[in-house]
Amino acid sequence: MRGVRAFLYYAMEKGYLSKFEIKLIRAVKTIKPTYSEDDLEKLLKKPDIKTCDFKEYRTWVMINYFLATGNRLETVSKLAIGDTDFENNKIALLNTKNKTQYFIPLSHDLGKILAEYLTYRKGSKEDILFCNAYGLPLAKRTIQEDIQEYNTKRGVKITSVHVFRHTFARWWIQNGGDIFKLQEILGHSSLEMVKEYLGMFGNGLQEGFNSRNPLDCFNRKRKQKRERIQMHA
Repeated sequence: MRGVRAFLYYAMEKGYLSKFEIKLIRAVKTIKPTYSEDDLEKLLKKPDIKTCDFKEYRTWVMINYFLATGNRLETVSKLAIGDTDFENNKIALLNTKNKTQYFIPLSHDLGKILAEYLTYRKGSKEDILFCNAYGLPLAKRTIQEDIQEYNTKRGVKITSVHVFRHTFARWWIQNGGDIFKLQEILGHSSLEMVKEYLGMFGNGLQEGFNSRNPLDCFNRKRKQKRERIQMHA
């Protein structure tokens, strides 16, 4: 709808159409799917390096990467080996949706996984981090298909790469992570999307709710009042 609106406004600007206002339909926000703990248990089980092929091992590494960073597929598909700084524990994101380059932390567990992966992958700093068996870059569609195949083989119904991003946001929020840091890590230009995550996954509204809402407060006081009357009776 936004694309059609942009085209029609362009046509109006050029004089091909009479000018009129186009209002977008306000869609109902749905709860974004995330991977369950059972799903993650299956997906993060490390394949046997001695028997599995490079594709399966690389896909396992990528799943760990997506879960540990919340990065978009576009960004991950263009990561170079040199973008990972093991000395300073950070990752340089140079290809992002909003064209802004920035750094995110490299977690301890992901650092170990990537270090081991690079002993098999090898390559120079300029080479693509996640490649095929011949060292060539992977197309985004190939990454999606590989993860879909990997998930299906392990009995996980959800097969979307982007769901790892939602899962990252859910765990971050539910573990008490700062929403401003979440905005920076996920690379959102505003807090709007982060607020959506907070509304879907946050427990902040529940905390202290029973001690503050009028009904519970009134009933609690009424109960205390009856108890005092009974004590004096």
